Amino acid sequence: MEVLVTGIAGFIGMSVAERLLARGDRVVGIDNVNDYYTVQLKRDRLARLAQLGGDRFRFIEVDFANMAALDHMLAPKKFDRIIHLGAQAGVRYSIENPHAYVQSNLVGHVNLLEIARHRGSSHFVYASSSSVYGGNETLPFSVADRVDHPLSLYAATKKADELMSETYAHLFRLPQTGLRFFTVYGPWGRPDMAMWIFTRKILAGEPIEVFNHGDMRRDFTYIDDIVSGIVACLDNPPPDDGQPKAGGSTKPHRLYNIGNHRSERLMDLIAIIESECGRTAEKIMLPMQAGDVKDTFADIDAIQQDLGYQPSTRIDVGVPRFVAWYKSYYGID
Repeated sequence: MEVLVTGIAGFIGMSVAERLLARGDRVVGIDNVNDYYTVQLKRDRLARLAQLGGDRFRFIEVDFANMAALDHMLAPKKFDRIIHLGAQAGVRYSIENPHAYVQSNLVGHVNLLEIARHRGSSHFVYASSSSVYGGNETLPFSVADRVDHPLSLYAATKKADELMSETYAHLFRLPQTGLRFFTVYGPWGRPDMAMWIFTRKILAGEPIEVFNHGDMRRDFTYIDDIVSGIVACLDNPPPDDGQPKAGGSTKPHRLYNIGNHRSERLMDLIAIIESECGRTAEKIMLPMQAGDVKDTFADIDAIQQDLGYQPSTRIDVGVPRFVAWYKSYYGID
């Protein structure tokens, strides 16, 4: 199989490409390698993929929000299916720099839909987010829930992506699967995520900021489980049979929650990191941040029933793996 993966220098993008290459697929990866977080980490991920994939991996540095450049750079490349993971991530940064989200998450999504449409792609898998659930107080979050009240611009752009994809599924019968990710973590993760920040600061002996005074829960999902779900989706396009799909569409368009189906206390996560770092953190307790939510919890019944998705990594297993990787990456004894 020949697959286009966007956001290839990102955490999930690299991990998905790694799995595809390991099973013998050919991968074309695109990324603009921006400086939202350290570029060196992104370059190291790309180097890892180049070493693993050899001539079955091709990387193109391009901004997919620039349609002319994107179309030009992809014209000579062969691929059938698309995994669109590239986006401007982060709830908090969307408050500071909204235009980055409009360009990457809205314009960029339409550009990739157009690429998929004109290529006649057999499946377009794209990243949504658990952030679309906003202030939903019904737990666990279900793909059948209304998601009309986002709490951040980031969440609003992801909801908009789902709506645009539904339109393309209707107008052009483009088979699509949207994935609402729940707090993904693991080796090669993102430096702007809480787990990375806590690990870095605890190892450095610096205080950590704990929001909502620690009264938060998250459905932490280990990267290997996430990748298994993405690849299962890629291999199983939704049929255009007029029957209702997960998320409610009768078009060839599904929506799945992809999480761990466990809502873990933030303070339990911190305790595991402290144990693995061998020191107790100084905690600065703060109120809830703007745009954030208190609890997340994924109802994964739909993807379990349709594709047999079964996450298996608990935080007491996954967090030590991340901390061990972090120490190794930075050469910390």
